[in-house]
Amino acid sequence: MNKRKLIFPLIMSTMLTFLPTVSQAANVTINLGYTGSKGGSYTILADKFEELAERYTNGSVDIKVRCCGQLVTEDEAFKALQLGTVDMSIITNSNISPHYPLMDVFVLPYIFQSGEHASQVLDGDVGQKFAADFQAKTKVHLLTYGGLEYRDFYNSVRPINTVEDMQGLKIRTPKNEVMLKTFEAFGASPIPISWADTPTALQTGTVVGSDNGTSFIKSQKFYEIADNLAVLEHFSYFSPLLASSRMMKKLDDEQTAAIQKAALEAGQYHRAVLAEQSDEIRDYLSEKGMKTTRPDLSSFIAVALTVQDSFASQKEAAFGQLLMDIRSQAN
Repeated sequence: MNKRKLIFPLIMSTMLTFLPTVSQAANVTINLGYTGSKGGSYTILADKFEELAERYTNGSVDIKVRCCGQLVTEDEAFKALQLGTVDMSIITNSNISPHYPLMDVFVLPYIFQSGEHASQVLDGDVGQKFAADFQAKTKVHLLTYGGLEYRDFYNSVRPINTVEDMQGLKIRTPKNEVMLKTFEAFGASPIPISWADTPTALQTGTVVGSDNGTSFIKSQKFYEIADNLAVLEHFSYFSPLLASSRMMKKLDDEQTAAIQKAALEAGQYHRAVLAEQSDEIRDYLSEKGMKTTRPDLSSFIAVALTVQDSFASQKEAAFGQLLMDIRSQAN
């Protein structure tokens, strides 16, 4: 046998052992955008995710956090994720509903009876099933629901102690059917206005009030415009961390697992921090001159339950089933 034929494969085999393996993770840069001021609620989630993602991927993934609408406005962010022109974004769930109507179940007034109820739903089978269907229908990945916040109501006309005090108030709402119908049921006159135009609308008197999470009322300094704060907690909301399919395809299996782990832990951290901050921020708003009331919620809840049932009766079967699944986790 020709010795040259034996030696050549041996040499090639030896050389290949010193070549870099193709499975080695490639470096990936991810731009994560959000609206709102730096230091607000979104910042807590984004910064924690950046820290954990870079640690768990051993630096092979570099997260670039872009605050304050640098990449895109919140109203345009979801479509950008679907197109793949934005890598990641944090978006309030009410602004996702126009693109995935089933999200409106979570926008229903008083959908969660407590923080424990919310965790049972979002961290359990109901939340996992929802995220899987969300990805299948929109091609956008829901990596974590993030922390839970409650919307409080503020206005420049009068204190709110009962649902009757809402009568006739012109208030800003997002372009969301559930929120519009809820405030109509409360007796107010809701006007859909984009987030970017909200401060101007409040300053010019186009509307006299609105509702937001307390962190946004603080970071946007709405206490300088409206001096009445009502602790209603009528809407609970979360701000999911979302990723485009185009970006996720850039990750290898190990990076994907690391990103998912980082997102889960960042979301849990976010929830814990927001739970601690809520009352502290309300105290801060009182110190800034807002007259704070804590209404008896029974009249608001009674109205809200009729809104829930009304929407469920008008929607597809999946909507009603999700509502039933959420209610079943309350005990």
